[in-house]
Amino acid sequence: MKKYNLDVKGMTCASCVARVEKVLSKNENVSDVKVNFASEKVSFEADESKVDLKNLAKSISNYGYELILPQDQSVENNLIKSTMDEHDHDHDLMKLKNELLLSVILTVPIFIISMLYDFDFFREVWDINRNTTNKILFLLTIPIIFISGKRFYQIFWKNIKHFTFEMNSLIAIGTGAAFLYSTFSALFPELISSAGVIPHVYFETAAVIITLILFGRYLEAKAKEKTKSAIKELLELKPKTVRVIKNGEEKTIPINELKIGDVVIVKPGEKIAADGKILEGSSTVDESMLTGESIPVEKGVDSKVIGGTVNKTGSFNFVVENIGDNSILGQIIQLVEEAQGSKAEVQKLADKIASVFSPAVVVVAAITFIVWFIAADENAFNLALINFVAVLIIACPCALGLATPTAIMVGTGLGAKRGILIKNGDSLELAHKINVIILDKTGTITEGQPKVTDFECISENRNEILEITASLENKSEHPIAEAIVYFAIKEKVELKNVESFDSITGEGIIGMVNGRTSAIGSKKLMESFSIKTDKFDEMFAKLASQAKTTIFIAVENQVVGLIAIEDPVKESSKDAVKVLKEMGLEVIMATGDNEQTAKAISGRVGIEKYRSEVTPKEKRDLVKELQEKGNVVAMVGDGINDAPALAQADLGIAMGTGTDAAIESSEITLVKGSLDGVVNSIKLSRATLQTIKQNLFWAFIYNTIGIPLAAFGLLNPMIGAIAMAFSSVSVVTNSLRLRNKKL
Repeated sequence: MKKYNLDVKGMTCASCVARVEKVLSKNENVSDVKVNFASEKVSFEADESKVDLKNLAKSISNYGYELILPQDQSVENNLIKSTMDEHDHDHDLMKLKNELLLSVILTVPIFIISMLYDFDFFREVWDINRNTTNKILFLLTIPIIFISGKRFYQIFWKNIKHFTFEMNSLIAIGTGAAFLYSTFSALFPELISSAGVIPHVYFETAAVIITLILFGRYLEAKAKEKTKSAIKELLELKPKTVRVIKNGEEKTIPINELKIGDVVIVKPGEKIAADGKILEGSSTVDESMLTGESIPVEKGVDSKVIGGTVNKTGSFNFVVENIGDNSILGQIIQLVEEAQGSKAEVQKLADKIASVFSPAVVVVAAITFIVWFIAADENAFNLALINFVAVLIIACPCALGLATPTAIMVGTGLGAKRGILIKNGDSLELAHKINVIILDKTGTITEGQPKVTDFECISENRNEILEITASLENKSEHPIAEAIVYFAIKEKVELKNVESFDSITGEGIIGMVNGRTSAIGSKKLMESFSIKTDKFDEMFAKLASQAKTTIFIAVENQVVGLIAIEDPVKESSKDAVKVLKEMGLEVIMATGDNEQTAKAISGRVGIEKYRSEVTPKEKRDLVKELQEKGNVVAMVGDGINDAPALAQADLGIAMGTGTDAAIESSEITLVKGSLDGVVNSIKLSRATLQTIKQNLFWAFIYNTIGIPLAAFGLLNPMIGAIAMAFSSVSVVTNSLRLRNKKL
């Protein structure tokens, strides 16, 4: 099964969403179909060997929609594609604008003549009889109907062939009824005139409605484009051209021709084209657009650089290691696209309503016509017709369809810019419901990179003891060993050859350096070799109480020193925990470390509840235990051992600095790897849900009030057209306010 995320053109309302989903879901080889009206995308899973995308596109086109088939979707080619899409969008927008301008130019005189004809002062100036005036209005309205309004009738015709209705059908029926009746009245007045009175025409109603709806569509298209700005901004992080060294010469090539292994030249102020490793030179790099970290990071030879970040001061050459979807930026863009194309749980109710909305409105409009035609004493047909049109025009499922996806698009886009990668709309929606949050210790609360904090030695030759210790630890792959070796190198200690080496799991290492037998490890290791530790026991207890991993150093069966290693607490952890508690969340720390370390670290960051010495299974069981008590639980972690708990949790949040297993098991990834991101994720969720609720309220209230008013004859169709045009625009505009939200 392959996941597809494709563009769909031609959708104009929430009813279109239901139709596209229904058509695609009929194919037995297609599953999990989700259509997003705001982003104009459809996502689905399909068996690549069985599904024919061209046939899917054909089935969609029968209903008036266009499915854009996939091409090379790498981030480099998307840079070019985005430019082409922009041109296509500009072309479509220009076409809509031209149709709107034509409609406005013709509607103004139609409206003025129709509204003022009954006034004596106007007839003195106009001096053309009613019959001729109606024919002039007919001629002015024809281009509006058949050029500016053509799109509505084309889609209506395709819908009729499939016995379906949606918003375009409502507009076409309403304006078409007004135009056809008025045309008949203008051309054959004698057939329907009463007592020689020329019948009233409604050309201005049809013209004004089409003009206002086109105006609303134009504003909506402009506003919706802003909701897609996050992807555009991410794509623009990559330069369009790049300088490389090939065959000893410097060449400038398009970004989509860049290959793994190419050597790229980066000068001050330039964007870095791809992920790679510096071969020559040094600089500072601004990674804020991807990590949210405002302070530039120092880079030198062998340092990793990320495509899309900005070089600040120096120049350097780097070798390309990852491009396209395998690059960090490519993965971020994929995640954001998937999230923006996904559908939140709250949207499902709106979609269900929208799927039956348009047919129901046609029924209500028909009933309205019949009731008015029977009940009205005078001008029964005219009143029935105008109220019939009013019901059709005021009823618009667009706002319902846009309420949730526009907010989700803006919310996930804002998250990406803050280093919060959200996999789908459900995750963003769920985050605001969290009431318990479990934090892993290592790599989550702490840096996850052990550092030597204390080195105590009773021997006068301190460097020799450190030399023996580091030389032996250099043979080990344990993170603590790496910290000791790094410390020794910083102290300018030279590492020696190790003559023998053995590792004792969970206790330490033994070996021989410079002809001297040494043991480095826990108190248990010392006891197993009958080495006394009493001289250092007091210091050992003191360091252990500070949550430091402390190991003994023994040479020739004599303890000669202690070395303490600590995984430092991240600077942001304490403040983040405080804010989480202020937000009403219960915070629990779960760690595999011993009781003493767990107590010290939790106390340092202000966490009252903790679990120590827990296995990966026990972490997962803790999540289940809390869920069974009715809690909505979030798990935050970074390691393979956190993956089961992340998968079990209602919401898994992984540190971007962690392992692939943790990231794959989570719904939210924090690029920066800081607990600040957890706080911001919940704030973002709460703000997004508040916006969705506001949007849905106005979408529902608009139709709830508007349709009855129209049915009872209290709403002019032209006023209804104005309300309908601005309902969708108001929803999108409200969602766009999220872009300025401070997290």
